[in-house]
Amino acid sequence: MTIVKINAITVPGEAGGEIARRFAERAAAVDGMEGFEGFELLRPTDDRDTWLVITRWAGDESFERWVESPQFAHGHRGAREAGGSEGRAPVSISAELWSYSVEVSRSPS
Repeated sequence: MTIVKINAITVPGEAGGEIARRFAERAAAVDGMEGFEGFELLRPTDDRDTWLVITRWAGDESFERWVESPQFAHGHRGAREAGGSEGRAPVSISAELWSYSVEVSRSPS
């Protein structure tokens, strides 16, 4: 059963380009994880300041293995350490993790 994890990240407007660049730099880190099915970073197109990081997984166990992996720890150091990773300050103000199961899905035929 596919599950979807959505990380809703509050990003000040002036930091949007930086968060997009940082995610692009490390997007491939998750590619080799067992059970990983896809990733998207969504930028708001209205006056919101909440970006969505959407990942799809074969199940909760796959997602938990990712969260416990060295690749995840490396990519998220800045969120936990004052001053950010690699000398870069954190870009987001806050984050909230949401979890969903896919009940209905449709692609163009």
